[in-house]
Amino acid sequence: MQPQPQTLAQKLIARAAGKPFVKEGEILQCAIDLAAFHDSSGPRRLQPMLDKLGAQIWDKSKVVLVMDHFVPARDPISEQILQLSRDWARREDLPHVYDSVGIIHAVLPEQGHILPGAFCVGGDSHSCTGGALGAYMFGIGSTEMLGAIIRGQIWVKVPHTVRMHWSGALSEGLSAKDMMLYMIGRFGTNGCRYGAAEYTGTAVQALSMQERMTLANMSAELGAQVGLVSPDERTLEYLQARGAAQDIQVDDLRHWVSDEGALAEEHVFDASELKPMVAAPYSPSQAAAVDDYEDIAIQVAYIGACTGAKFDDIAAAAQVLKNKKINKNTKLLLAPASQVDLTRAREAGYLDTLVDAGAELLPTSCGACAGYGNALDDAGNVISTTARNFKGRMGNDNTYVYLASPYSVAAAAVAGKIVDPREVMQG
Repeated sequence: MQPQPQTLAQKLIARAAGKPFVKEGEILQCAIDLAAFHDSSGPRRLQPMLDKLGAQIWDKSKVVLVMDHFVPARDPISEQILQLSRDWARREDLPHVYDSVGIIHAVLPEQGHILPGAFCVGGDSHSCTGGALGAYMFGIGSTEMLGAIIRGQIWVKVPHTVRMHWSGALSEGLSAKDMMLYMIGRFGTNGCRYGAAEYTGTAVQALSMQERMTLANMSAELGAQVGLVSPDERTLEYLQARGAAQDIQVDDLRHWVSDEGALAEEHVFDASELKPMVAAPYSPSQAAAVDDYEDIAIQVAYIGACTGAKFDDIAAAAQVLKNKKINKNTKLLLAPASQVDLTRAREAGYLDTLVDAGAELLPTSCGACAGYGNALDDAGNVISTTARNFKGRMGNDNTYVYLASPYSVAAAAVAGKIVDPREVMQG
């Protein structure tokens, strides 16, 4: 029997389930290629359950632990969590442990752990970042992760696909973050109904790998289980530059694309018509064009998180801040997503640009995005490159967080208020 055309999500699940094709709604057992977790979601929750069961990790070469939430330790509880994580990693002799070198969703791809066609799980809701490389990767809770690392398998329901097709090209001063905020503003935080968000079109193909990661990452805020971009030559170049996928050819990637005629809910947008976007408190769905929020005074501008502090994000902010100083009433904080991104930004001169403008450099960790470190305690209105702005999310119930792109956050730091970044760039 000739199978119906398959979506990219269906093809990825079919491979993991060992089937030639799958149907939407099927519940299948899938083999796991990678299980990743951090110091908050991992050892402190998994170790007691593994010890109680007397169980072992199925394949330690497929497990990655990243210490990113409680670093650097700021109190005794943080120290205890980190010590437990480090002790457990040594006890289990885990080969892939990254301690205080960056946020898990930045570290995994830059270390070559996620490959096109792979099926991966992560102990964090933004694990869907891996979909930028053409992998099926999603977040799960600790109990489900326990089963995953013991058996190396997990049950999955084949999702429906929501295809977000972006034609045209982004204008200067706009980024993938603006694309995501537009989609979330239009469809809401349950817009994909836990389906597979698939991003296609010329504007998506033109994005760098880190910008594609921003799309995949914030698929969680769009209500998707996974956020997928078909892998291409740019994907392969990115991976091979990091010592991964050396045996993969461009032709091998041609399978990882939705078949023509595959069933999907489709929405079409023109990137050339997009304006800079800002999401107001207390939800990413409160997104609208920057015009709706202009002139709101900003006390803290925060460039941080896996969503908005990668090398490309820092480079975007530097474009705005070159030869400029931040407003005397605004504080600019920079928490790079990883040490690799920090080093690259320093070598490119972007870090100097931000520091010369008045930015304060913070550790490469989840930091204020997860409400850790009290960086925003004295803030009123904050504009941030992070993914979420729920009340109290960044550590203070009295802080009002606006979400925007690195361009817009840097521009607000200069103007002291929310402003169209293109005005600052041209000034």
